[in-house]
Amino acid sequence: MTVTIAGEEIHLRTTLVSFLTGIAGGFAAKAMGFPLPMLLGSVVAVGAISIFGFKVGGHPPRVPFWLRLFFIPIIGLSIGASFTPDILEQARSWWPSLLALVIYIPLAHFVGYQGFRRIGKLSGTTAYYAAVPGGLMESIAMGEENGADVQVLTALQFMRLILTVMLVPLAFTILSGDAVGSAAGAVIGGSRGVLDAPELFWQAVVGLVGYFGGRRLRLPAFVITGPVLASGLAHLSGLLTAAPPGWLIQVTQLIIGVALGTRFVGMRPNTFGRALLLAFQNMVFTMCLAMLFAIVLHEIVDEDINAVVLAFAPGGLAEMSLVALSLQVSVLFVTAHHVLRIVLSVTVAKTFAHRVPPDP
Repeated sequence: MTVTIAGEEIHLRTTLVSFLTGIAGGFAAKAMGFPLPMLLGSVVAVGAISIFGFKVGGHPPRVPFWLRLFFIPIIGLSIGASFTPDILEQARSWWPSLLALVIYIPLAHFVGYQGFRRIGKLSGTTAYYAAVPGGLMESIAMGEENGADVQVLTALQFMRLILTVMLVPLAFTILSGDAVGSAAGAVIGGSRGVLDAPELFWQAVVGLVGYFGGRRLRLPAFVITGPVLASGLAHLSGLLTAAPPGWLIQVTQLIIGVALGTRFVGMRPNTFGRALLLAFQNMVFTMCLAMLFAIVLHEIVDEDINAVVLAFAPGGLAEMSLVALSLQVSVLFVTAHHVLRIVLSVTVAKTFAHRVPPDP
């Protein structure tokens, strides 16, 4: 059965199977003690059936694009619940690490570009836009406009994001020797107030205002930054006192995980293997830089070193914010840095694009 919602054709059986696969993967990851199980487990499960060409009624795994857009603002509402006068006071000390992004972004881009060129033997244009350490959709669009291999570029950008989302929480678990975040039973989206009916109503209103206001103001990653700002102001003013419940964040993890998993549809196993290796080496190089910056900066900005590592990690804003929520580190610190990372990444990519050697 097929229906059309918001101008998008949806195959109900395909969508149902995609989510059932994601749920199975999520619970399997939870049983094995993985951090962010609904996110990581669903990515792996849905990604696996996508790569191996699984279809339902002739249709590959797929979820409606608008569904992800509907749930991501919930992360923004949760982040905004962390706004307090104390947090705003702490934010004054963040300027050294925010300023450090001005050095980190072009350095990470240069290292990634050289890796893709020398190790991956990619064309200059494809390597350049695949190495942009932020602004995923903007990077793909710019690469397409300038003649990059869009399939390779898209695969590398998404693979780096997915690897970062999967491996960074696992690294924290291994280094600490214990389960962390949601794997250790931490409650995501915990609140100071009661989530009653009036609170739920105003949460929905604030989320809508943040979404449409962010889009109108053309904020970077407005789907999440708009609700963050709206929720933050609402909590500071006293209009809101609670955060979205933990189970809703778990559902959001599932939605994002399944959506990321479907990105592997149409990718041949050999293409997947090559993209996996190249994206992994890029992520390792970039994470090494992130850890070096974190070692230098965490005492200067008086933040947990894990928070600084996450702030510089080459993952998506929504995904890294979920990791920060799960690990119970300063989510506002992480979010602020990722917003600036996106802006700087796109700006640097546009500024130096003319210096990329032309493809033969």
